Amino acid sequence: MSQVKASILPGFIELLPEEQVLFNHLKDTIEETYKKAGFYPLDTPVLEKKEVLLAKGGGETEKQVYELTKGKTDMAMRFDLTVPLARYVAQHYNDLSFPFRRYHIAKVYRGERNQRGRYREFYQCDIDIVGDEHLGLSNDAEVLFMIYQVFTALGLKDITIHVNHRKVLSGFFKALGMEDLTEVLRILDKYDKIGWEAVKDQLRDLGSTEDQEKKIYDFINLSGTNAEKLEALETLVEMNEDLRKGLDELREILDLAQAFGVNEGYLHLDLKIARGLDYYTGVVFETTLNGHEQIGSVCSGGRYDHLAKHYSKKDLPGVGMSIGLSRLFYQLQEENLIRLEKKGPCQALILPMEGFIKEAIGLSRDLREAGISAFVYGEQAKMKKMFKYADGIHVPYVLILGEEEVKNGSVSLRNMATGAQDQVPVDQVADAIN
Repeated sequence: MSQVKASILPGFIELLPEEQVLFNHLKDTIEETYKKAGFYPLDTPVLEKKEVLLAKGGGETEKQVYELTKGKTDMAMRFDLTVPLARYVAQHYNDLSFPFRRYHIAKVYRGERNQRGRYREFYQCDIDIVGDEHLGLSNDAEVLFMIYQVFTALGLKDITIHVNHRKVLSGFFKALGMEDLTEVLRILDKYDKIGWEAVKDQLRDLGSTEDQEKKIYDFINLSGTNAEKLEALETLVEMNEDLRKGLDELREILDLAQAFGVNEGYLHLDLKIARGLDYYTGVVFETTLNGHEQIGSVCSGGRYDHLAKHYSKKDLPGVGMSIGLSRLFYQLQEENLIRLEKKGPCQALILPMEGFIKEAIGLSRDLREAGISAFVYGEQAKMKKMFKYADGIHVPYVLILGEEEVKNGSVSLRNMATGAQDQVPVDQVADAIN
């Protein structure tokens, strides 16, 4: 029989056991933080109807969608968790209570170019708050607070949340007389990657003047506190409705975020942040780890006022955030911001001597009922091999059960870290491990 080389598709990821334990710890921590804030869990199908998933049409992301056909049914794999949310809210509108608060942690799929730290299958961890016709700005502020809470829970408290507002951007560029707003924002969003001179060249290609370029440079390089920047914005160009409303909303959101408990030092009004997706209509934000800015944004999102416009006539505004967990995990390892602990998911391994497997099984059952993860080594092997296995799975305690232990109603308990071994009564084993 011929053999096939064991391998996986490029851009997909598998982790070794210890890595998976650490990854799951990050994922579980994020989920618990979401749950504590009262977000409902949601899980949508990996496969959606192609016509539903690609209703918006166009865009670079949608060129990367994996498409499938089964019989007469055209399908596509979800490329993010926001489009499925839009479909879900439109489909189940009459069954939901608004504001609808949901979290969704799941894999998404994009056929993009394979490169280090970027995957074609990866986990996203999203929260969104969706309103019915209206959604108060306290929700935008709460999402900023959730970013702070999540990264604090992950032990990554040294962060900066870069905040901007699409109405501020649109109002400013309208005041300058620049018409192609989508293209201007696309160029501006690349400022940190390509620098001002390259940005200026691309703006010049759009027909910008020297005076416009100077005002744009002054705009994106305003200094001072958030309040001082907001005040200075009012003097750069003539006020219009978009700019005035954007400034007012930004002030309120930043003020409410502090009321939630986000220290002002974490919030940085950054007028370069545009977020390339065209459905954002209000506040937008990106999060960086201080001292590791080269990683890029580790959490991003914003306000969108027309979530389900392709599926419903209802106006369903929302605000949300997303963490690309697979990429974040890779980056944190690369920067040595998290490290693997030689610790497995099991607290106790039971090694039965020959003829005592049933007693060992009974002990494992009792330990599990006491809340201790334990299992029995069920293979016949020499003691050396059994202890080598225990080392391999990084179990902290080994329980040896043989004729002498059963006769005395005890077990031999070995601490694998110290090598200390003691006889412990069976009814005290759980306490000794805890």
